[in-house]
Amino acid sequence: MGSTSRPALREPSYFVLAALLGGPLHGYAVIKRVAELSDERVKLAAGSLYSVIDRLLGEGLVVADGEEIVNGRARRYYRLTDEGYRVLAEEADRLARAARVVMDRLPRRGRAQASTRQPSTARIRPA
Repeated sequence: MGSTSRPALREPSYFVLAALLGGPLHGYAVIKRVAELSDERVKLAAGSLYSVIDRLLGEGLVVADGEEIVNGRARRYYRLTDEGYRVLAEEADRLARAARVVMDRLPRRGRAQASTRQPSTARIRPA
């Protein structure tokens, strides 16, 4: 495990932190980047995003990094803190080690099948 006893990041938090690796982003840009990075698996609504952001702000993993007015509305930017980088790196390492546990033990044939598996289209053959 990592150097702390911190619980694993939830998937939305992980991808929000990952989205901020490239530098500060505003909320809508974070939502788009999270969807992109997760291959559309994680789709955050604005309310969900700001719940995640509030939690990450409270944990010191992100900070507000400026604001601008666009079309009469405030657009706040967020960036990773040093602690945010550290926690994200530890979580990525934990996930990679967990994946290796399986990948190192999965038969080569099983790996190919798992990566190319399509939905079953089993056919019933007459007896």
